[in-house]
Amino acid sequence: MGIVNASPESFSDGSEVADLAAQLRRALALTEEGADLIDVGGPPEEEIERVVPLVERLAAEGIVVSVDTWKAPVAQAALDAGAAMINDVSGLRDPLIADACAAKGASLVIMHTRAEPKHKEFPGYDDPVADVVAFLRERIALAAERGLAEEHIVVDPGPDFAKTPAETVEVLSRLSALHELGRPILLAASRKDFIGAITGRSPRERLAGSLAAVGEGVDSPVPQRTRRTARDG
Repeated sequence: MGIVNASPESFSDGSEVADLAAQLRRALALTEEGADLIDVGGPPEEEIERVVPLVERLAAEGIVVSVDTWKAPVAQAALDAGAAMINDVSGLRDPLIADACAAKGASLVIMHTRAEPKHKEFPGYDDPVADVVAFLRERIALAAERGLAEEHIVVDPGPDFAKTPAETVEVLSRLSALHELGRPILLAASRKDFIGAITGRSPRERLAGSLAAVGEGVDSPVPQRTRRTARDG
């Protein structure tokens, strides 16, 4: 997954891709470097205006696009523009997003969080991993009730979302627990706060830490019962 921030105030690289042409160039460069999927996000106050034109251009290039949003109208507009997946970082607070994905046959990323979007809240957990698994299981069931096929659901443990750095590290160190959900896992670890807490580095200096976190996630053991073989398809 390659990320393109259609938001000038992005903490990572928004100022470097401030207009549509620059965003398109960045997305095409990422696909040339091996990205199979481009994830697009925009500023909350003008998401549709910033996101939809980029989605249309990328879809016209034959690129698979996901859109990072928790708002149903934005999700619908993005899907109408050709997006193949919605990346909902609210944990499916609005079930209409599942409705929109189901109607379009699109995929949906459901992320664990106990906080409102754009709010830093740390509720605390007796066992953060157990909470992640229980929350995602509940939300998968909700999406299924709204008509979304289970094979179109991806789960995200939500690093840093409603979690302290220590809680995030605990979840990532036991990432294999999520395999019992039977769904692909999106590990959105790039430049997150927990990496800064460990390394003492600013967001733009967290590439090595991001790569280490992703590598650890890829190497996370898969329980035997969830392994797929060539015969399984």
